[in-house]
Amino acid sequence: MNSDELKGNWHQLKGQVKQQWGKLTDDDVERIDGNLEELVGCIQERYGKARDEAERDVNGWQS
Repeated sequence: MNSDELKGNWHQLKGQVKQQWGKLTDDDVERIDGNLEELVGCIQERYGKARDEAERDVNGWQS
């Protein structure tokens, strides 16, 4: 899934994102609004992960 697909399907994916990354708040999910870079940044911030690790997590989830 690329950035455009994430943006286009965001309303359907919000629940899956919150289930996958439970530390993300409702405000985080609203702020992300389908932006791939925001999703990676929020995961990085909430879970204390390095950027490349957060990107791998998102890419693995998208598969």
